Amino acid sequence: MPSNVSTRVKKRRDSLRAAGLRPVQIWVPDTRLPGFAEECRRQSAVVAQADVGDPDLHGFMDAALADMDLTEE
Repeated sequence: MPSNVSTRVKKRRDSLRAAGLRPVQIWVPDTRLPGFAEECRRQSAVVAQADVGDPDLHGFMDAALADMDLTEE
């Protein structure tokens, strides 16, 4: 016989599926691993260097931001 908790979980998952949703498992980097912060710095430096190499990027980003509707409803 299923436990009370597993019955509630199944009911909740069934209702979410009935609402058109599906469960998704997402794997993300483990921020606790040694070297994580250094890898973040390395990747940030690569992106920053790429930004320097593209003089039109800053204007493009400003134009994209201006196009966004930032008002809250």
